[in-house]
Amino acid sequence: MFLLVSSVSAADIEHGEQIFTANCAACHAGGNNVIMPEKTLKKEALEQYGMKSVSAITTQVTNGKNAMPAFGGRLSDTDIEDV
Repeated sequence: MFLLVSSVSAADIEHGEQIFTANCAACHAGGNNVIMPEKTLKKEALEQYGMKSVSAITTQVTNGKNAMPAFGGRLSDTDIEDV
């Protein structure tokens, strides 16, 4: 019998919710976007604007883009992964 173990750690959903509430909800409450209303966090919009992967989202959260500030200097890698 073989057991496969993934080296990828699962995000901590509760911690991610706390980080989101403290840092993201002002602009993205309810999955919306108060600055650029067409760029919501809804699946269809994420796909339309090239945010189809965890890597793409992580990069944007870390480095910022357009009106979105970079959180790489404010949040740890774990915080960003959990969000």
